[in-house]
Amino acid sequence: MDAAHLTDTTPAAAQDADRLAIDGGTPVRNRPLPWEFPGAHWIGEEELDLVTRVVKARSPFRFYGLDAQKMVDTLEQEWCAAFGHRHALGVSSGTAALAIAMWALDLGPGDEVLVPGYMWVSCVSAVVRSGAIPRLVDIDDTFCIDPQDLKRKIGPHTRAVLCVHMSGAPGNIAEIAAICREHKLALVEDCAQAAGGSSQGRAVGRHGDIGIFSFQLNKNMTSGDGGMVVCEDDALFRRIVALHDLGYPRTDAGRLDTTDASTQLWGIGARMSELAGAMALAQMRKLPAIVAAMRGAKWRIREALEGTPGLSFRHVPDPAGDTGATLLMALPDEARARRFVEALRAEGINGPQGSLTCITMREWGLHWYSNIPSLVHRRSNSRDGYPWTHPANAFGQEYDYALGALPRCDDLHARGALMAISSNLGDQDVDDIIRGIRKVARAVLP
Repeated sequence: MDAAHLTDTTPAAAQDADRLAIDGGTPVRNRPLPWEFPGAHWIGEEELDLVTRVVKARSPFRFYGLDAQKMVDTLEQEWCAAFGHRHALGVSSGTAALAIAMWALDLGPGDEVLVPGYMWVSCVSAVVRSGAIPRLVDIDDTFCIDPQDLKRKIGPHTRAVLCVHMSGAPGNIAEIAAICREHKLALVEDCAQAAGGSSQGRAVGRHGDIGIFSFQLNKNMTSGDGGMVVCEDDALFRRIVALHDLGYPRTDAGRLDTTDASTQLWGIGARMSELAGAMALAQMRKLPAIVAAMRGAKWRIREALEGTPGLSFRHVPDPAGDTGATLLMALPDEARARRFVEALRAEGINGPQGSLTCITMREWGLHWYSNIPSLVHRRSNSRDGYPWTHPANAFGQEYDYALGALPRCDDLHARGALMAISSNLGDQDVDDIIRGIRKVARAVLP
């Protein structure tokens, strides 16, 4: 055989193969992994066709126009049919959807909403802007609300629970929903990062009173910006519709209807446009394939790495309902978590410059309660300090939002790592991720 094709099996060659790239060894791969924007990789002729129809019809407003194409209407109808909701409403963003949910539930001063410490800044923003007070709840090994800490935190001012299906997978949502029913608390499901997910065969957003979704670029499907509010109760949904608009529902002709006293409210103009609706409709039709691609790649990686000493993974109660968008890992301590991620990046297990494909949880910014300055320091949009200074909210003065408030959350924040699973990973990409993590784990985690 040609000597060029012989494998060097000398001890020196084996040692070089094991040497981390961060220490001068040869990296596992020399090109970046794909960007972590799931829906963006699937944008194609279908989106172009539907958007073009809206443009050619010169009718970008959903409620009336020269030749209304009914894109948002169709999106809402198909969403309900696909996921079993009674009502769905397209909105301008997931952030707007959260605010609408708080107002629809008539929350305000004197109320508190229980919120997990691992979430997104929009979650606490919605509570604060409603005039209510957020109370933090710890997480468990699902990286979602810990049902036991939830029960401990319920008090005389608790009116609602915001359960966030973080990083693409639901936590113990059935148990959380049962606790809410027992204590007569409203339950809002933040499904922004989990479109297409489910728990025991029931789609996310169907376990509580209101569910919200986001279609921003980082989410499982995208229209650039956009979102959805789902609800099963007719009266509650009528409030949601009014609040997302200008405080009133619409007539069949698309004009504001001011006749119903129960929906004479103050809306925020968070309507979804027909252009966003066209994009979201095309993406929603691809959502099962997008989720299947991410879930398949993630669980192939995870199953190959199960049992790796020093490396543990988040608990996913129902793997079949996981959307597969992220692989969450925990390392023995913060120092090794940092070394682990830095070494993985050096091995080429990383996205393009500017990507957040492979990060420590310390780098995950406003997803952690203690990284949100406006929460930690109780900032206000008004000079009187509302809602923190409202007399009815005096009960919340002792609530602590600084690092140290949630022990389990803080622990996973310190020693956790996240890998985004792109929706277009090839077999070689998956193999490289597995090889890279194995190589780094051998060196960093003994």
